[in-house]
Amino acid sequence: MTQSTLKSKFEVSGIGLHSGEQTRVRVLPAAVGEGRYFVRIDLPGAPIIPATIEAVCQTALSTELAGATGDQIRTVEHLLGALVGMGTDNARIEVDGPEVPLLDGSALVWVEAIAHSGLIPQESQEEPNPSFVLTEPIWVRHGDAFVAALPSAQTRFSYGIDFEEQAIGNQWYSWSPEVESFASAIAPARTFGLARQVEQLRQAGLIKGGTLENALVCDRSGWLNPPLRFANEPVRHKILDLVGDLSLLGTLPKAHYLAYKASHNLHVQLAKALNSQASAVLETS
Repeated sequence: MTQSTLKSKFEVSGIGLHSGEQTRVRVLPAAVGEGRYFVRIDLPGAPIIPATIEAVCQTALSTELAGATGDQIRTVEHLLGALVGMGTDNARIEVDGPEVPLLDGSALVWVEAIAHSGLIPQESQEEPNPSFVLTEPIWVRHGDAFVAALPSAQTRFSYGIDFEEQAIGNQWYSWSPEVESFASAIAPARTFGLARQVEQLRQAGLIKGGTLENALVCDRSGWLNPPLRFANEPVRHKILDLVGDLSLLGTLPKAHYLAYKASHNLHVQLAKALNSQASAVLETS
């Protein structure tokens, strides 16, 4: 069974979206089978926080993970999406603060750093686990929002969003990594927000580091900071979030992932359902 890790380490610094704190991230090669995991090097003992579905502790406007001792790392989805989107199975991610920096709001800086580092194959000596094959659809719903995994011969992500703001409106996009590269089709899409929600979110102690430099912001008259990188940049960014959240499974089963008006919470619920089904399959195999 072949896995991959980085050829060399890289370092990136920036401001966290919600904390507003400057943090430095160093991403290093990791041994075969170690997976992707965070290390809070600013805390005593440098606690490890695994990038797994079991570690999820919070999903309000970002995905947050917690380690065995309760130490946390927030807004992990863009970096994890870049790692899995570029094919990085094993990586040690050292962070000197509570949140992964937002950078320009997309995964582009991460993807460019991974591409510059390059990847090397790793041969595992262990007997591989039987691959999990999705045989029945899995649906997770909340109101009119949903996310699903459908049996498919090809991996595909299809997403829909619907907003009152005319500049966003109703958007759908379907992306297959077998047809378009993650680096060109998904990674450049930036996070976006609504001007009418900014004050409420700041009063709730969120988006302290959000600016027009690291997020697209829209009001009823249009975008406050154009131009967009894609005409449908918002929905492409939602696919980035979905890929990042599903990366917590370790290896994604081949499926058609379908979402509409979903959230980090629904993404994680789907990942948990897939994880439960995979565990049940392995127990009976």
